[in-house]
Amino acid sequence: MRALFIGGTVDNSELDLDGAQPPRHYPENTGSGHPRYRLHHTGLRDGAVAYAVYAPPELADEEIERVAEERGYARRFQAEAQLSG
Repeated sequence: MRALFIGGTVDNSELDLDGAQPPRHYPENTGSGHPRYRLHHTGLRDGAVAYAVYAPPELADEEIERVAEERGYARRFQAEAQLSG
């Protein structure tokens, strides 16, 4: 699966993630107790996670959704966006 980043110092960056489910925070352990990025939503294709969108905790959900739509993540990965709970 691909990790996609919106906002922060790595805005518009991507990297590959191993495993079937993305971690809730990236990086998983910062040592400070405060996550730099939180999982906002995933894109599912054929029941599997194709991509995971991460953003800084302080970035508004509406802005994350606007940018993800603008960048066409769901279309690019032929997946359906699912909000993380």
